[in-house]
Amino acid sequence: MPEKRSLDAMVKSRLREWPQHPPGLAPRPNHQDTWLRGRPTYEQGSCHPFLKLPGSNRLRTLPDGLWLNFGGTPEEPFVDIFAVEACVSLANLLDKRSRFAPSTHSLLAVCPIPWLLAQVMRSDPTPRWRATGLLRHEPVLPLVLPVRDIRVLFALTDKNYSGFMKHQLPHAHEYYAPMDALTAWESDKNPALQALLARATASANFLSVPTG
Repeated sequence: MPEKRSLDAMVKSRLREWPQHPPGLAPRPNHQDTWLRGRPTYEQGSCHPFLKLPGSNRLRTLPDGLWLNFGGTPEEPFVDIFAVEACVSLANLLDKRSRFAPSTHSLLAVCPIPWLLAQVMRSDPTPRWRATGLLRHEPVLPLVLPVRDIRVLFALTDKNYSGFMKHQLPHAHEYYAPMDALTAWESDKNPALQALLARATASANFLSVPTG
């Protein structure tokens, strides 16, 4: 248990230094990107975005890292998400994989009011609700959006990473990396990690990306 808490803290500390746009992640085919880092943030407390099933007030999914790419219109909004999960054991991996498994249910992303009202970054005073491009007025209720696309990066210990590669196959929305690749200094600038994340987008499924 202490090892798990230590690794979780290391991963979250490093992810807190990643930019608002996941490093290396290619843009949408229409080049309309409004990325915001939802977890972890600089603010202390529990007012972070989370994922849940419609009608459920329990069993929230709180990824170690969560980026939200807001899209659509104020009338028909949606969000694409990129999540990072650090898994210190195979049991932990199986549990976290199940939370993002393909399902007939629609997953929802919930953005609490304090998170929406806070500024994008310490160096950018723009409130997050304005940066989403979807809200015309300061919110008085949490922003709840249907999740259109999911991509998840799972970070595994060296032993489990090697074992998974030998005996398992990832789902189409899953990506895997050794834990050390995330906890390393300036991991967001790692060319190999950026190349991996460049494939974690819908644009990677097209022969060519429109220029206009």
